Parts: sequence; structure tokens; C-alpha cells
Amino acid sequence: MQFFVDSTEISDIKEALALGLCDGVTTNPSLIAKSGRSLKPVIQEIAGLAEGPVLAEVTGSTADTIIAEGREMAAWAENVVVKIPVTIEGLKAIRVLESEGVATGTTLVFSPSQGLLAAKAGTRYVIPFLGRLDDISAAGIGLAVQIQEILSNYGFDAEVLAASVRNPGHVTACALSGVPIVTAPLNVYKQMAGHPLTDIGIQRFLADWESAKAEL
Repeated sequence: MQFFVDSTEISDIKEALALGLCDGVTTNPSLIAKSGRSLKPVIQEIAGLAEGPVLAEVTGSTADTIIAEGREMAAWAENVVVKIPVTIEGLKAIRVLESEGVATGTTLVFSPSQGLLAAKAGTRYVIPFLGRLDDISAAGIGLAVQIQEILSNYGFDAEVLAASVRNPGHVTACALSGVPIVTAPLNVYKQMAGHPLTDIGIQRFLADWESAKAEL
């Protein structure tokens, strides 16, 4: 299973790399805006650090503008993947860019039918949003599983990249369901290492060691 880091914070990406938890990086316009920097230098810096895919999202709304943005982004670094919302215009652009060898990811996917269309268009990554569906009392993990099944049924080359992953439970559910890739903020992955019984166990072991006056 691959862990992508959903961040533009260079410190987070470096820490995730040191932990072996950065198989790729995802960004979006909101994260770029919060960074206070321009898109190109952020993506180029991240692409220089991460060996895996770095997803950069377009802001155009027509096929022509998306294609133009996608071509420009793809030239920034070899591992840049152009992230495109699943719209009719976006699907047109995906077909053109993929035919030119530009890798794409289809984002803001909220239904199995959208995922199927993205795969038919030739995208590399189908990106369902789990947490946002949970917010409206729908099962986000169910969507990821359904899309995974569709891709497997018909042998599509696309992979499910589960996004809007907000807690360790989301990651575990994806892992149990065979979803190949998740993307989440670094703090979600770090939370996976924690458990109150682990903390208690460490405290007890150290207390017993101290009481026994043991030495290494």
C-alpha cells in the first residue's frame, strides 16, 4: 500500500520521507494558497524532494485551458501528475493529455459513475474523497471500494487514490479493502503509531527497570 502526503509543507514532506511514509505527494489550490507561495516553485521544490508522483491541480474550467495548464505543469518536473476535476471538460482534457504522455489524476470524485468515466478517459489515478462523503452521512470508504471493484472488473490501468483521509480508521479501512493508495496529512500517519496501551506498557517497563536498578 502506498502512502501519499497531502501537504505543501516542506518540513512535513521531509519528515514523512525520513519515516518512509512518502510514496508521493498531493496538493490542491487551497493548500497552495495557504502556503503563500506561487504554484510552480512549490511544485518544483516538492518534486525535487519526492521520488514518487507529485500531484498539482489545474484551475482552468474548459478543456483547452486545462490542457494548456497540464502541458505547462508536466514540464516542471518528470514526476508531476496533473490533477483534474471530474467534469465533462476535464474528461476531454484527460484524454488529450494522456494521449500525449502527460500523467493525470481525476479529483473530486464522489460517485462510482464518475470514477468509471475517469478510468474510461484514461486517467492514471481516480481520486475519491472519503471524509467529505462522511460529512454528509455517506460511507466514503464504500465509494473507494466500489471504484476499486470497477477498475478490477474491467482491467483498467487506473488506480484508486483515496483522498480526504482524516483519521487512522480511514487508512485501515482502505488497507483492509485493497485500496492501493491513500493520501493524508502527515499527522494522520503519525497518529497510527499511537495507542494508550503502548504508552502504558512503556511506562511500566521503565518503572520495573528503574526499580530493579538494572543496567545495560
